[in-house]
Amino acid sequence: MELQQHRFSPEELAALARRLDRPIVLVGMMGVGKSSIGRRLAGLLHWSFVDADEEIEHSAQMTIPEIFENFGEDYFRDGERRVIARLLNEPDEAAVNGIVIATGGGAFCNSETRDLILSKAITVWLDSEVDTLLERTARKDNRPLLRQGDPREILTRLRNERQRHYEQAPIHVMSGNGPPALTVNNVLQEISQWL
Repeated sequence: MELQQHRFSPEELAALARRLDRPIVLVGMMGVGKSSIGRRLAGLLHWSFVDADEEIEHSAQMTIPEIFENFGEDYFRDGERRVIARLLNEPDEAAVNGIVIATGGGAFCNSETRDLILSKAITVWLDSEVDTLLERTARKDNRPLLRQGDPREILTRLRNERQRHYEQAPIHVMSGNGPPALTVNNVLQEISQWL
C-alpha cells in the first residue's frame, strides 16, 4: 500500500507506542532488512529489540550455519519455533515497554510458529524484490540456504514458495533501496492505520 510520507514527531511516536498492546514481529525473506529495520523501529518506540536468529545462536551455543551443518534444517526450525514461542509467551523483564522481534526468513512458514505470531503479535511482512535481496545477502556469508546453488535461483524460488505464508501477515511494507528510515516510517504508518 502506498502511503503519503508522514514524519512522526516524538509526541506522535509516544502516542503510537501507548496504543500498542503486543509485540511487533517482522517477517520476510533473508536480506529484506528485518534486523536493521527492527532495531530502528524499537529505538523510535523506546522498546527492546530481539533478533530471533541471535537468540537461537545464544541458546544453541553455535552459529546458524553450524546448526544447519551439524543437525540439519528441520532441527534448526524446531529450535527457531521454540525460541519464538518463548519470546512471545514469556515477558522480557528488560522490556520495560514493548518488544520488536525480527524472525528468520523461514520462521513464518512453519504453521505453528505462524499461528503463534499472528495471535500474539502485530505482524509486519517486510518485502523486497529479488535483486534487492540478492545484493543485500551478498554482503555476508552466513546464509546456509544460499550455499546450496545459485543465490538468485534460490532466492527467487524461496520467495515464490514463501509468499503465500507471508501474505497472511496483516501488514505488508516494501523494503527497497532507499534509506532505512523511509522503510521504518512506512512500517509506523501502516501499523498506525492498522490499529
